[in-house]
Amino acid sequence: MPFTFKKLDIPEIVLIGPRVFGDDRGFFLETYKRSEFKAAGIDLDFSQSNHSRSKKGILRGLHYQLDPRAQGKLVRVSRGAIFDVAVDIRKGSPYFGKWVGATLTGENKLMLWIPSGFAHGFATLEDDTDVLYTATDEYSPEHDSGIIWNDPDINVKWPIEDPAVSEKDARLPSLKEARNNFKYGAADKK
Repeated sequence: MPFTFKKLDIPEIVLIGPRVFGDDRGFFLETYKRSEFKAAGIDLDFSQSNHSRSKKGILRGLHYQLDPRAQGKLVRVSRGAIFDVAVDIRKGSPYFGKWVGATLTGENKLMLWIPSGFAHGFATLEDDTDVLYTATDEYSPEHDSGIIWNDPDINVKWPIEDPAVSEKDARLPSLKEARNNFKYGAADKK
């Protein structure tokens, strides 16, 4: 099996390590293989793939889409480094309002699986960081939502001080005020 799957402190969030085949020419790795992900309990049907590049000190998030257009995301970094964060926003969850984070880099080649029902954000730790994420549904502006990155009730321990955020992200509401229609144990786990 070319992948390792490690459940984090919130068990639905999974840190995935691919097997890297390298030699003096470079390397090869699989970033997704349906049969192995499914065997690990992650059954995906992707609809959209995204790529962002950011300089050091940028913070994007915390973003999510509401049901019925909720998105699960498989996140990886091809160049640079991020601190990637998922926040449980499923009402009734024992982890509601809790967060987990992982450092993803072009060097370590780790990926993070974040299912629907979680807000997602990341802070860039290096210049020219390329983040690639594949989503289980297409972007839908009318379902787009988010939570302010520095909500004191969530208290994410971001590894950068004074991050640069977009005007849109700077105006996001707190978790208590955010639009949210996720419920713990809902049948849709995309």
